Amino acid sequence: MGTVVTIDLYTTDGEAGARIAGQLTTARELLHQADAIFSTWHHDSPVSRLRRGEITAAQAPAEVSEVLAECAVAREASGGWFDPWAMPGGVDPTGYVKGWAAQRALRAFGAENLSGVIVNAAGDIACAGGLGQGKPFRIGITDPLAPRRLAAIVELTAAIATSGTYERGEHLIDPHTGRPAARVASASVTGPDLGLADALATALAVAGPDGLLRVEALDGYEALLIAHGGERLSTAGFPFAPDQP
Repeated sequence: MGTVVTIDLYTTDGEAGARIAGQLTTARELLHQADAIFSTWHHDSPVSRLRRGEITAAQAPAEVSEVLAECAVAREASGGWFDPWAMPGGVDPTGYVKGWAAQRALRAFGAENLSGVIVNAAGDIACAGGLGQGKPFRIGITDPLAPRRLAAIVELTAAIATSGTYERGEHLIDPHTGRPAARVASASVTGPDLGLADALATALAVAGPDGLLRVEALDGYEALLIAHGGERLSTAGFPFAPDQP
């Protein structure tokens, strides 16, 4: 996947470290497995071979068919603004699989001795629980016009993904034209599953404000857009922290 993933664990028991070590090992193994299967940076990964037409999805590991099926759901939900089959060079599920892999790693952790878990895949976050004593996690969204500042703070109970061009340049592709495009400076999506949130954030960054209604229609998902001029648009239920300026 060509990215860095960090895992933060918040324990309710100072002696819990040894008991959760096995869960951490499992999570790391799942992440490494996802990278080995889906990385387009590795010439011989199953997805790289699939893109070159050397194998079919049915000949690839079962995870490939699983992810492509979920990508088809995301394509439908986004009205075609997320479409891995329209990417240059062949099918590329990168916009979904990073979130999918982080969500999968999160499931490796049980509730015992843990008040909360954060799996952070280069800024796209899947979490469970919180800081303890009923305190939810708070996550900052970078201001794409001034990346050293925060544009907003959210109270997060599940997942958040943000997409834009302010860090990686023009890497977002309009599936309708096959050319780079970003109609807003950044798009953030919260929801119960990071894979779908990741795909929707990518779609919204390309589609712009016209895509907000599609997110609004999805149960449990909310979105925040920051325009190139700094204007902000969000769905009605976007989970802004209540006491931010």
